[in-house]
Amino acid sequence: MKEIDPAKLPKHIAIIMDDNGRWAENHTMGRILGHRKGAESVRIITTTCRRIGIRCLTLYAFSVENWIRPKEEVRALMNLLLQYLEDETREMMDHDIRLTAIGDLDSLETHVLGKLNDTIHQTADNQGMILNLALSYGGRDEIASAAKRLANDAVAGKFALTDVTKELFSEYLYTTGIPDPDLLIRTGGEYRVSNFLLYQMAYTEFYFTDILWPDFRETDLLTAIAEYQRRERRFGMTSEQISRR
Repeated sequence: MKEIDPAKLPKHIAIIMDDNGRWAENHTMGRILGHRKGAESVRIITTTCRRIGIRCLTLYAFSVENWIRPKEEVRALMNLLLQYLEDETREMMDHDIRLTAIGDLDSLETHVLGKLNDTIHQTADNQGMILNLALSYGGRDEIASAAKRLANDAVAGKFALTDVTKELFSEYLYTTGIPDPDLLIRTGGEYRVSNFLLYQMAYTEFYFTDILWPDFRETDLLTAIAEYQRRERRFGMTSEQISRR
């Protein structure tokens, strides 16, 4: 198991969970069974993050583009989400995990959104870790929505256009109140961000692995964190300036 420095943990890890479908093909299973296997990794990685002290974990669970997938697959994914909420709410309560969600949540079916909101409400006072699910999420959609709502408030006289700053704009994003990701992990061997947290990842460290999401386990997470800890994060400064901080 990789050794990591508890003093240098990323506060916020975001994960693009790829590729349940290819894992299913490799194991001569249907795609839906691949998604079920991927849910096991969600449970393991969430538990590990809570145990080692990660403050926030954001999982790209369902993109806005995923709605164009076959109806039976979309239905199965929504059923998996319902099952996950049913099975894991008690675990979240026992481990002091607060559930949040970002995305166009109103596009979810009423019973799915209802269960999601129930779990969010039930875990709202938990302080140990935030588990943030990106559902019906798209980064460009988020930015456009934030710009529209900010413009409406400016027209309504809530502030002047000269008052608009990047800090104010961030308050209109889905992720308001959540720190930007320090580390993005993408499984499955792809090297792109797929419309995920586009605004928030300006200074995020990227870690890509060929491991398919259903095979991603605690050791793989710790390997990613160890790699993150080896990197120098300068945020526009020089190495010499960093060493003097």
